[in-house]
Amino acid sequence: MLNPEYILGLVDGEGSFTVYIRNPDEKKKVKRRVRAEPRFYLRLQETDKEILYRLKKSFGCGNVYFQKDSRKNHKDCYRYEVGNRRDIEKIIIPFFKKHRPRLVSRRKDFKIFSEIMREIGKGRHLAKVGLRSLYKLKQKMH
Repeated sequence: MLNPEYILGLVDGEGSFTVYIRNPDEKKKVKRRVRAEPRFYLRLQETDKEILYRLKKSFGCGNVYFQKDSRKNHKDCYRYEVGNRRDIEKIIIPFFKKHRPRLVSRRKDFKIFSEIMREIGKGRHLAKVGLRSLYKLKQKMH
């Protein structure tokens, strides 16, 4: 099990709270399979992947994935990701409410992330007007 302070350091440096939200006003043929996809993730170089497996064990949820990076001067990485809404609501959000990220930008993203999750819980993402509101809110994230 990883120490909460250690987890905060990892997340402040390499973590992200995000929500992929389909723009309700965009007229594209290819659309995301769902309207709003919340994600908490952390990426590390391939050589440090064991830390991600320990993070998964500490939280008791999520998965670790290989992430190929073909950009010049970048190494392949591994990504720990939690996308299950129940796990985000019951495990990730309570953890970071108790152990607040230290970086102002990370705290801001977490606050917006939590707000969007509350609205998703109310079903706001299912109506166009609500989805539009969440899409605008998401644009304030880093």
